[in-house]
Amino acid sequence: MSLLIKNGRVITSTADCEADVLVVGETIAKIAASINAADHPNAEVIDASGKYVFPGFIDPHVHIHLPFMGTNAIDDHASATKAALAGGTTTVIEMICPGPDDEPMAAFHEWKDLAAAGACCDYSFHLSVVRFDELAQQQLRELVASEGVASFKVFLAYKGALDIADEQLFELMKTARELGVIITAHCENAEAVDSMQKQLLAEGKTGPEWHEPSRPRSVEADGVSHLCTFAELTGAHVYIVHTSNAAAVSQAMQAKSRGVNVFVEAVAPHLVLDKTYAERPDFEGAKYVMSPPLRDGEEHEHLWRSLASGDMVTIGTDHAPFKFSGQKDMGRDAFTLIPNGIPGVQERVDLVHTHGVCAGRIDLQTMVDVCSTQAAKIFGLYPCKGEIAVGSDADVVIYDPHFTGVFSHADAESQVDYSGYEGMERKGRCELVIRRGDIVARDGRYVGGGGGGRYLPRIPTH
Repeated sequence: MSLLIKNGRVITSTADCEADVLVVGETIAKIAASINAADHPNAEVIDASGKYVFPGFIDPHVHIHLPFMGTNAIDDHASATKAALAGGTTTVIEMICPGPDDEPMAAFHEWKDLAAAGACCDYSFHLSVVRFDELAQQQLRELVASEGVASFKVFLAYKGALDIADEQLFELMKTARELGVIITAHCENAEAVDSMQKQLLAEGKTGPEWHEPSRPRSVEADGVSHLCTFAELTGAHVYIVHTSNAAAVSQAMQAKSRGVNVFVEAVAPHLVLDKTYAERPDFEGAKYVMSPPLRDGEEHEHLWRSLASGDMVTIGTDHAPFKFSGQKDMGRDAFTLIPNGIPGVQERVDLVHTHGVCAGRIDLQTMVDVCSTQAAKIFGLYPCKGEIAVGSDADVVIYDPHFTGVFSHADAESQVDYSGYEGMERKGRCELVIRRGDIVARDGRYVGGGGGGRYLPRIPTH
């Protein structure tokens, strides 16, 4: 199948120009100021007049199959990736989160098999390391060599469940440096959070509004400092996920100034929501419990400025879909039992366009860079992904910047029972989403068939 996209404004991280784009099969075959449709009689012609033509977006931080706090995220790979595609995301990198007794090899194949059975967009994985004994070390090396695992995940949080002891973290980071694998990290302080949670519960402070005070900004900044110290000592490359506040970003930039190889991620909830959402009455705030928590609204401008300056390099979602009814309400008697996460894989691109570009905080090229290109470069997917160039995968988004509306759960492809952004203003929408040459979404709704996603092995390069 061939597609000829004409009259669009092609926007990448480095270019902004009027151009036509020819897609042949699964790849981009030609880009020119004008391509004559008569020279390609078998191509379907798409008129993109007045529209942006973006590379397919990449979400570097999603959870789909996620066992957490005694339950499991409600999406499967079909529903989550349909949501991603409806919102313009053509590639996701999912976090594999095994338990401390699980073997890395078994966990990887469990997640990969589930994705292969249902994923509609292309996908890869970060492999969480929650144990680092001799068997785990051996299996991690095998997975890097044979399955193209190029990023690990560590948690400096969730004491007794997902956290890893310092001596193991140090050895893991030395191994990652040896293998060229990047370490992605949830940075807090597991011991401090655990102590504060126990104190608050003992005082009868059990509602979701106490989640943020149990893990304040200083705890997150401390976790960033701690990780960066280990990175400095081992030479490992580190990527700090869902960074929520200026103090944490500052710790990373101080380390970077010393030569530490550190990348910093923002996620959509921290850019547009604040902690008052988690303080809503009648337990409604549970919908907005995530870790690190939503912060004061003043942090929004700090984070947007960091994205504009390049201190923060990507925007993900930390998509973690738990139903309000039947899952989030497990924590009615104790906020520590509320499954953490806010769904958002479908809304991310429109949120960034609305609150970033339309608000004058970032330009269109920065939007492409932080929502697509940098993730591709950092995680070994570039230039097949994250770019509009001859030879790149034909992952293309034709975007209507003139669309206006509101975010609504009624438009969701995810199986979660609420939208974290319900009723918020929405400027812009994906008119067409093309995954490797196939049109899979129109006007913000998924229209492709079942499956079609492809696993993306990666070569460690750090």
